[in-house]
Amino acid sequence: MALNMLLNTVEILVNGYGFLKEEGMKKVCWILLGVCLSFTVVLFAGGQDECAKPIFSFDVTVDQRQFAEGTEYFEGACKALLKTGKGAFMVSPGDIDPPEDIYNVITSVFGPDYVWYPGVGNHEAETPEDMQWLRDYAKKHLKDTVSPGPEGSEETTYSFDYKNAHFVVINEYYDGKTDVGTDGDVCDALYEWVRKDLQANKKPFIFIFGHEPFVSIPDIDNGRHRHKGDNLDAHPKNSHRFHKLLRKHNVAAYICGHTHGFSHAKINGLWQIDAGHARGMGDKNAQSTFLKVYVGSSNCWIDVYRLDLNKNIYELTETLTIVGHCQ
Repeated sequence: MALNMLLNTVEILVNGYGFLKEEGMKKVCWILLGVCLSFTVVLFAGGQDECAKPIFSFDVTVDQRQFAEGTEYFEGACKALLKTGKGAFMVSPGDIDPPEDIYNVITSVFGPDYVWYPGVGNHEAETPEDMQWLRDYAKKHLKDTVSPGPEGSEETTYSFDYKNAHFVVINEYYDGKTDVGTDGDVCDALYEWVRKDLQANKKPFIFIFGHEPFVSIPDIDNGRHRHKGDNLDAHPKNSHRFHKLLRKHNVAAYICGHTHGFSHAKINGLWQIDAGHARGMGDKNAQSTFLKVYVGSSNCWIDVYRLDLNKNIYELTETLTIVGHCQ
């Protein structure tokens, strides 16, 4: 509409200019044209800003295991995140052991009302005490706000809605009977649960979280490459089926960890965002990372913060648009 107003006004004023013989009237015409242009540009730009304004944001950290307390470790990442403005909640898709230590740091930095949605990584799956803690945490803190997962993974697979988005956290170590029975896969029972969950979803944006990527990709900055072939691609049939399901439902992004390296790639139309690790100096072979995900009315983008190992501060290194732009 603003663009049409501009074009129509320009046409009227320019056409009128040809009939104006007196210099004073010509000056008036140019002044009016300038006012019109300024007004229309402000109107148009204001519409863009309003469209780009996020409805909410959420935070992502992963693989901070065994390096919880201390400003040089996960605690430092949390304090840096807080300075950027904490999101509505945090999701951590696995390798968060011991989870009690990670949770204590989160509540101490962000306060007890800040909600944490943990996922299962391979290190939790191999540690009975960690799994029991996660089950108990879900019963105490998430029971009334999430939809439970399939039988045998009710507490460690779940989904929930927030504002205009739907979130699914899956346990890839669930084998259809127990939530610690496989090496990282989307088995039949898990696939069916996710399929039904996405089929029932009414929200325009969908985010899926699982610990292992579809395929390992080198760290975007230094190229370190871990877990090659040791991801969902170790079970290609199930992996392809799962990927196809997420594509079908226009999932905004599949967010994972496992490799300790931050990367992003659009794999056959689906964004895979590997959040790297958030253990600070606990792994100096790749920069510690946290993500801030912003969700608007018709767009979604991610601010990537990485630790400068020389200055020991987190800096915004990239803003990645994963869904559209203003229409």
